[in-house]
Amino acid sequence: MAEKKIFLLDALALIYRAHFAFIKTPRITANGQNTSAVFGFVNFLLQILDKEKPTHLAVAFDLSGPTFRHDKFEAYKATREEMPEDIRFAIPKTKELLRALNIPVLEMEGYEADDVIGTIAKRAEAHGYQVYMVTPDKDYCQLVTDNIFLYKPSRAGEGVEILNPAMVKERYGVTPIQMIDFLGLKGDKVDNIPGIPKVGDVTAVELINQFGSVEEIVNAPTKSPKRRSKHPSKNLANRACYPNGWQRLQRMRRFPGMRTTARSATPTAKRRSSL
Repeated sequence: MAEKKIFLLDALALIYRAHFAFIKTPRITANGQNTSAVFGFVNFLLQILDKEKPTHLAVAFDLSGPTFRHDKFEAYKATREEMPEDIRFAIPKTKELLRALNIPVLEMEGYEADDVIGTIAKRAEAHGYQVYMVTPDKDYCQLVTDNIFLYKPSRAGEGVEILNPAMVKERYGVTPIQMIDFLGLKGDKVDNIPGIPKVGDVTAVELINQFGSVEEIVNAPTKSPKRRSKHPSKNLANRACYPNGWQRLQRMRRFPGMRTTARSATPTAKRRSSL
C-alpha cells in the first residue's frame, strides 16, 4: 500500500511569510493592488504538491473573533499590531483560489488554526498517516512525534526544514511535549503571554531538564532556607492567578466532536477520504 501523507497548512502564518518575503519587491497589479501574499502562498503550495506529492492536503485559517484562550486570559495577543491591509485583502482571495483548486479550507469558531491542525494531525496519525504541519511557528513543535513532523519553511528564499522529535530536542534542548512548559516558563511576547521573571531560553531548558515539568518545579523541595527565596517555585506560584495554569495557554488542544474529512491532494479531484 502506498504511503499516506497528509499536509496541513497554517494559512495565516504562511500568508504573512509570503507578504514579507516580497516586501522589497512587491507584486502589484495594474490597478495598484499588492498581491505578494497570495502570489507567495500559492507558489509555495504548488511547490509542495510538486515536490512532496501528498496524498491528502488541507489549509487551516484563523477566524477574526476571540478564541477560548481569550476566555482564559483576556490579554492574549492584545499587543499585536493591526493586520496590514494587503494581508487583509489576501485572506479571502487565498480562500477563493483554494476552493477553485478543490482544496479544503478548514476553520472553526472559537479556535485557532493551530487547534484545527493539531486535532487532525493526531487523528490522522492514529489512522496510519504521515503528517506534515506546514508552518514557521515553533509552537507546533509540541505536536511532533515519529509520525507527525514540522514542515518549516525558511524565513526567506527556498528551502524547508522537516523537524522530527530528535531535531526538536537538538534545536530547543527539550522534547516536543516539554515545549509546552518551555514556552510557558519563558513566555511569548508575540502572543503577549507572560513568562517567569528573569527566565529565558537557557534557564527554561535548565529547569525543565532538572525537574521535568512546571508541576515538578513547583513541588520540588528546597533543602536550604537561603536558597528557598530564590527557588523557581516562588515566582511560579505568583502565576497561579491565571485560570487552569498560565503555562497551559499555548497547548494545542483537541476539541470534541469535530468531524474531519481530508480531500485528495490532486487539486481537481472530487474524491474524499474520511479520516
